[in-house]
Amino acid sequence: MNSSARIPIGCLLLLLISVACSKPAQNSDSQPSGTANTSPSPRRIRSELVVRAAAEPAAIVAGGSIDAVVRLTIQRGYHINANPPTFPYLIATQLDVTPSDGISTSAVSYPKAVARKFAFADQPLAVYEGEAELKATLKADPAAAKGDRSLAAQLRVQACDEVVCYPPGNIELRIPVTVK
Repeated sequence: MNSSARIPIGCLLLLLISVACSKPAQNSDSQPSGTANTSPSPRRIRSELVVRAAAEPAAIVAGGSIDAVVRLTIQRGYHINANPPTFPYLIATQLDVTPSDGISTSAVSYPKAVARKFAFADQPLAVYEGEAELKATLKADPAAAKGDRSLAAQLRVQACDEVVCYPPGNIELRIPVTVK
């Protein structure tokens, strides 16, 4: 099989596995009620439960800018796709911060990825494992009111293990900001 055919076939395989993993288990109608099902239930992996995200408090002066840090902790045995991902069909890790109260985001910077080879890919993929640090550059309006506030943010991740990628998920978080 030539390499140009492997990518579409690999994509199709990942899509099929993703769809199969995202369907809820159904009970069999043939099993009498009141009897325990002795077969083990499949373990359902949710991307948003594999990754923890915590924002560090940020202090900014009105009219200034600062990098707000969001630390990711990825459970051992899993990885998430880097930003940018190796292939366009992979779902990149993405942080979106909602502008509010005179504070906006001008950019988000992502850490350097680790290149890892997996059984389901022909070439190494750019991923994050263990811990990763994202930085969102926040800008405060010169007229921004002084005081404490909390910016809403959303982190999109897709967790994978050595064999399969799981359905992507969103993690809601808050970035504590003090305008001085």
